[in-house]
Parts: sequence; structure tokens; C-alpha cells
Amino acid sequence: MKQQDRDALKSWEEYKEDITNSTPVDTSMTAAEREKHRLWLEDNPEEWIIFFFPKYAKCAFAEFQKKAIKRLINNPEWYEVWSWSRELAKSTIAMFVIMYLVLTKRKKNILLISNTIENAVRLLTPYIANFEANGRIKAYYGEQQNIGFWTDQEFVTKGGAAFRALGAGQSPRGSRNEEIRPDVQYYDDFDTDKECQNPDIVDKKWDWSEKAVYPTRSISEPLLVLWCGNIIADNTCVGRAAKMADHHDIINLRMVDIRKPNPTEDYANGVSVWPQKNSEADIDRVLSKISMKAIMGEYFNNPISEGTVFKEVKYGKMPNLKRFPFLVIYGDPTQSEQKGTAKNKKGSRKAVWLVGCIGDVLYVFRGFIGKMSNYEFITCFFVLYEWVAGRCPVYLYMENNSLQDPFYQQVFKKHLAQIRKERKTNITVLPDEGKKPDKAVRIEADLEPLNREGRLVLNIAEKEDPNMVELDNEFKYFKLSLPYPADGLDCLQGGNKIIENKVAELAPVTVIKIESLRNNNRHRR
Repeated sequence: MKQQDRDALKSWEEYKEDITNSTPVDTSMTAAEREKHRLWLEDNPEEWIIFFFPKYAKCAFAEFQKKAIKRLINNPEWYEVWSWSRELAKSTIAMFVIMYLVLTKRKKNILLISNTIENAVRLLTPYIANFEANGRIKAYYGEQQNIGFWTDQEFVTKGGAAFRALGAGQSPRGSRNEEIRPDVQYYDDFDTDKECQNPDIVDKKWDWSEKAVYPTRSISEPLLVLWCGNIIADNTCVGRAAKMADHHDIINLRMVDIRKPNPTEDYANGVSVWPQKNSEADIDRVLSKISMKAIMGEYFNNPISEGTVFKEVKYGKMPNLKRFPFLVIYGDPTQSEQKGTAKNKKGSRKAVWLVGCIGDVLYVFRGFIGKMSNYEFITCFFVLYEWVAGRCPVYLYMENNSLQDPFYQQVFKKHLAQIRKERKTNITVLPDEGKKPDKAVRIEADLEPLNREGRLVLNIAEKEDPNMVELDNEFKYFKLSLPYPADGLDCLQGGNKIIENKVAELAPVTVIKIESLRNNNRHRR
């Protein structure tokens, strides 16, 4: 045996020993007591899972996980897709359900399918390990390892259940357990990033699943089909499966409403859907270390690509503030009116930015974007105003349509009065009540020409500031469909519009007399 094989065997034995140690058996129970306990556990699937798999079920189930478990157990003939974010245990919970269905003899022939046979074998590994080493399974359901029918790619338990690992493209024919055709088809990470870039490969893999795998079922017996996979591209096998599924479960890492997945809003204003495992602080830490493209694709089921509207943004040195006729601080409280609460301590995503114009160039000095309470939102106006420090006149505005006005009157004005006293700075934030067209359209119409002509300049001194980095992301991923938040861009557009209106108001009016027009018209001489 090679050293590599010895190491693999040692790791395998340690893995099984860990499972054995985590599943001690109460030897004081009589056979009758154990049987009574088994029947009770089977009537309570969540308790069954916690009892038999304590090594894996370390955190309390989230509500969406409980509902998913019930759907799969209670519907023998069922087709479901789980597009759950990473770190929501979709593969582990799928294992819990399949093991429950097998050990209670509701399902007997299982296909586990992945993009390659190697990955399918890895998917099958914890099933084999638990059948071999889980002391509680042995005590309650008997010895499962069936010598002679036991490999890392396929096996049949002593209880009569067949398991087979399949990689994409392999022949599934012959996947029968005596007279029983496959009654569970479980796909996990079937799509890959590279393959999804080639429509022909996606077509080929989908044809294989639809024409080769699915027909291995019996027409007269119920089949459970489960796909586990994030939405990693516009064209995927998971996406096609979702269109025909009885239920498509889209769960992002953070969500505003668990019933209504919205990746843009969920990223901007959502909270952890599984707080028992993933705290807000832990999520913040993880997301801070990867690109926005990765965040949206892996954790929010939102495969984004760089947009074509703002191909490149310009950074430059800001002119002296004394050169500006005036500046504008503009805030976007967003459509969400969430306050900071015990559930969502940071409030909703909001933005406030300081901008100014010299000639026809819009300069972006600094600002704030992110989840913040209403108090913090109003404080941002004071921080930016105090930064200007009287070097230039400043107008302060916040977006305030008719739906937002009650909140402005009842909440924001109170915060303004309170912070004036605290900071001893006497400012007023005026409501911008002008009617506005579609958000994405006005951003493109007003900002894209400025950017294309080099007349939109971001402060290079703030380039590494997290708020400016986020604004840069908004430019980078902007599309009219708004697959990514655009609160900062909305602020810039709003501030620019205020500047245009003020310039028009300040411009001298030239009065032309009718007589002079007549005198200059050669046709009237």
C-alpha cells in the first residue's frame, strides 16, 4: 500500500471513529423501550435527525429548513429544487432526509448525481460512513454494511436500500435494486462556472439528466427528485429544473422577507436567515474578504457581470472648495422604512453624498453607503456639512416622495432636531419632492453622458474608503435591470439634479424685446 493510500485509510478510520463517538447508545434501554423510542422518533422527523446525526445537526433548524424537510418527507412523488446560499447546509439536510426515507423503508433505490464521478463519490461518502459507524443507526435499525455489495461508488445495505454515485454523462442504465427502479434522484452541484459559459455543454448535460436519468424511474411508483444548487449563471441545469419543479426554494444568506427572494434588497437590507449558525458579525467578516461578484453569485443567487453602462469611472484630485459656487449634500433613505431594531440593528441600506459642480464637471467628494439606522442616516448630513467647515455654501436635500413624506415628518425631522442640539450645528435637510421617473432610467440618462465625456470625477483621495469602494461597485455592476444596489448612484443623480436646478435659478434672465426680433427679421422689412 502506498503512503498516500495509508493516509487516506487513516483519515477514513478517524472519520468513522468520530461518528461512533458522537452517537453513543443507551445500553440500559430494553428492546421494547428502544422500539417505542424508534417509533416516536419516526413520527417526529426533526427529533429523529437530531438524535441520529448529532455530529452534523449542531445548530437548531431554521424555519425554512423545517419546511423543506416536511415537504420532502410528506410528498412521495415530488420534484424540488433548493437554491440555498452557501453555508445553509443544503447537502447535509438532503442527507438527513434521504437517510430518514431509507431507514424508514419509504425509499429503496437512491441515485446521487454530481458534475463528475469523483464529486458524486464524495457526496456518497458520509452516507457510507454513517451506515458503517453510526452506533445509533446500528442499535435501532441493525447492522447496515453488506459485505460483498459495498464499494465507494455503489452499495446495497442489509436493509435492502441501494445507493449509486453517478457523474454527469455516465450511463445510469441498470440502476435497479431487484425489481425496484430508482425512487430518489438527487443532484448536487451539477452545474459548474466554467461549463455554464458554454450553452452546448449545458444543453448536453440537461439532455442527459432528462433523457437518461429521469426515465430510470418507474411510472407506477413515486419518485423524489431533488436538485441542490445555487443560481450561478443565467443558463444552468438547475435553472431549467426549477421551471418544472413542484417547488423551487430560493434562500439567500440574508433576506428581507423569506417568502420573497430579492437579491438586491436582501443584500442591502436583509438579515441572516439562519442566525442560530450564521451571526451578522460573522457574515460581515466573510463577505468583506471576497469580491462583490462572488458575494452575489455564491450567497444571493444573483450571478452578476460587469455592466456596460459605466465601463470606467474617472478619479481625480478635487478642486479647492472655495472655487465652487455651492455644494450639495444629498441623501437617499431608500424605499425601505426599516428602523434599527433588535432583529436588524443596523437598519436599512441608505446613502448620503457630497457633490459639487464647476462648469460642466460634477465632482464627488465623499459620502456614506450602507445599512444604518435613521439616526445614523441623519448624522451623515452633519458629518459631511462639518467637513466642509464653512469653506463653501451647502444645500442639504433628501429624496422625499409622497409615500416617504409621513416618515420624513414624523421621524427624520425629530432626528434633525435632536442632532442639532447634540452637535450644536444648525442645519436643515430639505425634502426633495420632485417627481422622479424610473430609478435606473434616470441614473443612466443623467450620469452616463457625464461619465462617458469625463465630466464625472470621483475623489481620488477617498478611493480606498469603503464607501467609495462600494460606490465604485455600483458603477461597475449597474444595469437597467438593477441586479445590484444603486443607492449611491441615486444620490449622485439626485444631487446633480439639484445643482442643475439651482444653476438655472441663479442664471441671469435675458429679456428680448419683440421689436428687436422684428427689426432683425429680413422678411418683415
